[in-house]
Amino acid sequence: MPQYRTQGKIIADILATARDLNQDGQGVGITTLLRRGNVSYSRMAKLIVELVGAGLLLEETLEKNAKYKISDKGIMFLQQFVQFEDFAQSYGLRL
Repeated sequence: MPQYRTQGKIIADILATARDLNQDGQGVGITTLLRRGNVSYSRMAKLIVELVGAGLLLEETLEKNAKYKISDKGIMFLQQFVQFEDFAQSYGLRL
């Protein structure tokens, strides 16, 4: 049986992509998030709205192109998620 990712894991993947692939400081485009997050465009659009609304991602619009950066709050969320995921796995649980 295939192992599906949870909503939390998908969010962690998106935040990690925004953190890791923002080399030029300009942010990451939605295409990059789509490819790395491996979700549909419609689902990604909803997730981005939620993540920006929660303050985990920062959105910058330049000439009709939106770029996304992880916020300080997003970095803290990602660190805590990874720590909790490791904790759960130490008990044989999968998040």
